[in-house]
Amino acid sequence: MNKVKGLKSKDLLGLKDLAVEEISLILETARSMKEVISRPIPKVPTLLGKHLVTLFYEPSTRTRTSFNLAAKVLSANVTNVALSSSSVSKGETLIDTVKNLEVMGTDCLIIRHGLGGAPHLAARHTRASIINAGDGFNEHPTQGLLDIFTMLDKKKSVAGKKALIVGDIAHSRVARSNIWGLTKLGAHVTVVGPPTLIPAGIEQLGVKVSYDLDAELKDADFINMLRIQRERMAKSFFPSLEEYSELFGLNAERMRRAKKDVIVMHPGPINRGVELTSEVADGPYNVILDQVTNGVAVRAAILFLLLGGKTRRNHRAVSAK
Repeated sequence: MNKVKGLKSKDLLGLKDLAVEEISLILETARSMKEVISRPIPKVPTLLGKHLVTLFYEPSTRTRTSFNLAAKVLSANVTNVALSSSSVSKGETLIDTVKNLEVMGTDCLIIRHGLGGAPHLAARHTRASIINAGDGFNEHPTQGLLDIFTMLDKKKSVAGKKALIVGDIAHSRVARSNIWGLTKLGAHVTVVGPPTLIPAGIEQLGVKVSYDLDAELKDADFINMLRIQRERMAKSFFPSLEEYSELFGLNAERMRRAKKDVIVMHPGPINRGVELTSEVADGPYNVILDQVTNGVAVRAAILFLLLGGKTRRNHRAVSAK
């Protein structure tokens, strides 16, 4: 495989648009960043003088905190914009917010937004780098990358392996980023859930669709359990949480039918007793806290690749149309 020297774009907006070589570069760089983070003093001056802003229109604990920690490992300055006390609460548009933050000296904006495509819109109106921290039902690229990084930590390769993505596929940007990344790297991906939570036409992304978790479980190498996103549901998609858990939740009995070296994942936060019982969530197969740790390394790698050795004046010109 030919290695690339860097990422092709000033932005990271989704895994859909990344080449295999770019995904591999991020994952290789994350390996180096994980070593840095494990040091007694986890700090390098790589991004000294760079200014990052997190702009989250939706709540976050893991993503926002890990970006903050990753930036501090690289010696960058970080500002977290509190939307409730910002001009957004007064009706300021995303484009105006981004333009104002850019002229204050921002090198990178990390954006989470409830509307799909919002980070892409922002990227077209600023010379600063934009990182998509989750947009609507579209993508969550850094979560997808850290999930794959965790898989590689445990299995060395995902090519030819069977990965199950289980649960609320319809409302999950994590699912889409995982699908784009895993299929590009040669994994066999099956999405599992009730028909009401499987988007029509998702097979076109190169995945198998199944409504029977037990049938798929026995030969799976990875099981990525997704949170039921009740806050995004305007109607009922299944009769009850109890029935959903009975059919699509992981419990100790179900795990006994799985491969002995299966890996259980969850992007968090977990609805315990729904997607996973505590016995599984805290059991020997899970790598959920590893995912969180790896998130810092992967996000540090992305910041390094987008901003390392650059100045804002060197970013390519973008249209403000």
